[in-house]
Amino acid sequence: MEKELENLKVALMNDLKKATKEADVLNVKSEHLGKKSRIAALLQDLKNMSSDEKRKYGSLINLTKKEMEGMVNDYLVTLENKSNITFDDTIEEDVSIGSLHPVTIVAKEVTDILKRMGFTVVSGREMESEYYNFEALNIPKDHPARDMQDTFYLDNGMLLRTQTSGDQIHSMERLGAPLRICSPGRTFRNEDLDANHENTFFQIEGMVIDKNIAIGNLMYIMQQILREVFRSDVKVRLRPGFFPFTEPSYEMDMSCVICGGKGCPTCKNAGWIELIGCGMVHPNVLKAGGIDPLEYNGFAFGIGLTRLAMMKYKINDIRVLNSGDIRYLENFKIN
Repeated sequence: MEKELENLKVALMNDLKKATKEADVLNVKSEHLGKKSRIAALLQDLKNMSSDEKRKYGSLINLTKKEMEGMVNDYLVTLENKSNITFDDTIEEDVSIGSLHPVTIVAKEVTDILKRMGFTVVSGREMESEYYNFEALNIPKDHPARDMQDTFYLDNGMLLRTQTSGDQIHSMERLGAPLRICSPGRTFRNEDLDANHENTFFQIEGMVIDKNIAIGNLMYIMQQILREVFRSDVKVRLRPGFFPFTEPSYEMDMSCVICGGKGCPTCKNAGWIELIGCGMVHPNVLKAGGIDPLEYNGFAFGIGLTRLAMMKYKINDIRVLNSGDIRYLENFKIN
């Protein structure tokens, strides 16, 4: 047994050395640590072992798995450091440099914060199936979110995703548990345009699956993200919400920085901007991802990156962010 476990670590390292980008590393992780991996099979076999064998091999197998997970995380950090390419800045030409979109800036800030907390960044697909966008997320056929007025359905039977939450299911299927992922991306809804609504906007999905996860873990991460993005404590409120894929569900609002909480067209005169939907992952969603809800639990959150950018840079009309006006974008920079 000891020799086999050592060989598993060697095989993992050999495959990691061949990975040149983050997606490659995630595929390697899925192969060596996913639900169909040899280490997962060994953990499953523990229940068939005698008491003496369980005492002898149980902790050894679990320790090996943790070491393998650490190897993957360390390699991701190494890969990221290698990607920080430096350029020769001695060119004397007076060249006008470009600028990043404010949503891109905020997305990078949030993903950097989450990566420091041990999250892995994954990317999802914008054209999605009904199963991953709705059914696997515990959204039944008759739910209002499935109405044509909200969703762009395509002629090929697919749809433009209305949320990044489908990445939860893809990640659980591919990576298994425990899991800590975030997925930024573009989403689409058939909305009437106004100062606070667009038919194309950006979100970041986050999910943590492990044993003995509590709502306090979720609240800490939400507050930490906002504190670091805004470089100060921000006024927030938490209220009960309803999302089919979480139970219990919450919505976190922040005080509108455009009007200082007094009320304006951007916040619909409420003084608050809805920013984060979150909650504990519904057992049906865990089952859809192939994870036993009796063994694991977790939380998920979705942050509106477009609205977060509006609050960070005090942009009072969401439509400006999709205008493509380069002169306007030049006003923004990374802090």
